[in-house]
Amino acid sequence: MNPFHYHQGDLYCEDLSLATIARHYDTPCYVYSGAALRERYHSFSNALGDGTQVCYAVKANSNLAVLRLFAEMGAGFDIVSGGELERVLRAGGAAEKIIFSGVGKSADEIRAALSAGIACLNVESAAELWRIADIAADMGLRAPIALRVNPDVDPGTHAYIATGLKESKFGIPMDAARTLYLEAAKHPALELKGIACHIGSQLLNLAPLGEAVTRVRALYADLSAQGLTLEHLDLGGGVGIRYHDENPPSPADYAEVLNQALQGLAVKRAVELGRALVGNAGVLLTRVEYLKDNGSKQFCVVDAAMNDLLRPALYGAWHDILPLRQDAAAGQVMDVVGPICESGDFIAKDRPVRAEAGQLLAIMGAGAYGFAMSSNYNTRPRPPEVLVHGHQHRLIRRRENWDDLMGMELP
Repeated sequence: MNPFHYHQGDLYCEDLSLATIARHYDTPCYVYSGAALRERYHSFSNALGDGTQVCYAVKANSNLAVLRLFAEMGAGFDIVSGGELERVLRAGGAAEKIIFSGVGKSADEIRAALSAGIACLNVESAAELWRIADIAADMGLRAPIALRVNPDVDPGTHAYIATGLKESKFGIPMDAARTLYLEAAKHPALELKGIACHIGSQLLNLAPLGEAVTRVRALYADLSAQGLTLEHLDLGGGVGIRYHDENPPSPADYAEVLNQALQGLAVKRAVELGRALVGNAGVLLTRVEYLKDNGSKQFCVVDAAMNDLLRPALYGAWHDILPLRQDAAAGQVMDVVGPICESGDFIAKDRPVRAEAGQLLAIMGAGAYGFAMSSNYNTRPRPPEVLVHGHQHRLIRRRENWDDLMGMELP
């Protein structure tokens, strides 16, 4: 479904005009569609079937209301920090459905995860494995673990979000993982749960994923032959979405690739989906402040900036930009830029935009890695977040104020 659509010339989220939200909460402002979040989760859950636990990758959008919505639908959660663990628990997520990934887990984070009783710690190095073992032994517990293996498969995505190559900081090489599993099986404070793998994000071609899962299956068979019993395979996520003119895989396409690679293998599966669930369920509303003509270059200066939406500056990422009031007239080619004192502060480059001062625009596809990556650079308050259900709207995070920004500082 597309929750964002024009109705009688006005851009809507579900049954609510986005201009209404802009008047109510001002701009910049993040807006999420509850219906789109639910529809995307159920699409993947239904396609993957009962044998697969869909875990939401919290880093994509960690708002408590979003997490609660997924928890109510039965989602598991993929976390990468102690803070995300706390968020999931406060939102009502089940500890026994939490998988803790990430290369740099601190001792405190490991203790918190073990105390909470999470499902599994995905281990990224031998050093981390033995730290977990020591902490679990001190706590008188057995730590549930899976080794995150690095299959050395090129995912064909942006270099910053490719995680399954040999030169990546993520995961353990396959050959080293075989040896490490056998050593871990002898430790009384470790409980081997599965194998984990994740090759990257914004995957549009799923063939590399199929290759990686095939390699994981071979490792699973090898370990089983050596007497190790593992309960699940964590196959990562990374399914891409449409930002511009991409043709992303459907939930059915994703399920088919996994089913083909694991055909005939009776083992529980987990997947970690973030962007695919929330990316196109959100927009960032912004207002045009000025139009600026430098002679050879035209600029549309808006009130949203790189501190609100970092992806264009960080990745050169494309986000469609739509007017809140539909206009068939041709736009002028401009750079859409923010107020931050950096040349890298832009939302779009050389984009045809029909705009005038005071006009409202929607930056599309901002539900993932939008607010989650925002900052207070240039002492700018972060925008509010609003959740829409039908024709109703609800504030799920207020706009920050000066006290929020400076209250913890000591002059």
